[in-house]
Amino acid sequence: MRPKQWVKNVLVAVAPAAAGTLLHGTVLLKTVVAFFAFSLVASSLYLFNDIRDVEADRLHPKKSRRPIASGALPISVAWPASFVLLAAGLALGGFAATWQLAVTLVAYAAITTAYSMGLKTVPVIELACVASGFVLRATGGGAATNTKLSVWFVVVISFGALFIVTGKRLAEMPSATSEGERRAVLKEYTHSFLESTLILCATISITGYCLWAFESTGLLNRAHGREIYIQLTVVPVVIAALHVLRLLDRGDGGTPEDLAFHDRVLQGLGAAWVILMLIGLYA
Repeated sequence: MRPKQWVKNVLVAVAPAAAGTLLHGTVLLKTVVAFFAFSLVASSLYLFNDIRDVEADRLHPKKSRRPIASGALPISVAWPASFVLLAAGLALGGFAATWQLAVTLVAYAAITTAYSMGLKTVPVIELACVASGFVLRATGGGAATNTKLSVWFVVVISFGALFIVTGKRLAEMPSATSEGERRAVLKEYTHSFLESTLILCATISITGYCLWAFESTGLLNRAHGREIYIQLTVVPVVIAALHVLRLLDRGDGGTPEDLAFHDRVLQGLGAAWVILMLIGLYA
């Protein structure tokens, strides 16, 4: 079920937090509901993926230790657990939040299932499929709380997600010192292509964020005299992007959840961003 991966579901809070409404009425409660709904659905899909890949995982030095591949979790138990978790996540999202969140969860489940069943081997498309998981989490938070999304918010989330996924693939590429994960799709990529894609996504993400932070209809529309704090959030965002690019250039930083839990520099930059954003939107 990958509980360590659930940290990604915090993205559901970004839209209402950026809108300055996270603490209004039932918004926080619906955000928490969206977090758990995505956690349940994602857990269901992780089980489904591991069931489909069980034979290949048993041949992998690391993945062979996964519960289903190792035999610790019987497939006869994993299948019904996957269905129950999916149904519970969709029901929680639809009945405890909004029908729009349920639709977003269905879209997330459909894309992830298609990825597991074959799209994972299609170059570029597989990058978009994985990135869509981050985008749907962020837009799902908006759907759960009826938060109107800024066009620049969607741009930043979309290309930021593609930046993360491309960085992960780059870190997985076999090198002279590492055999890598040996995903089937990796043979379709070159280092130069992934590096170019990484720079392109980073450039668009930062440009989009600057427009979101400086444009009057973006974040500044909710600052109410504290615009400077919103504008200063650009600083930790740019430094964080450069920090991740440096890590990827030396072959590290390919696992987003590990960076979130263990990289102190990134945690410090994230804290600075949160503090500036909170002052700008809520002080």
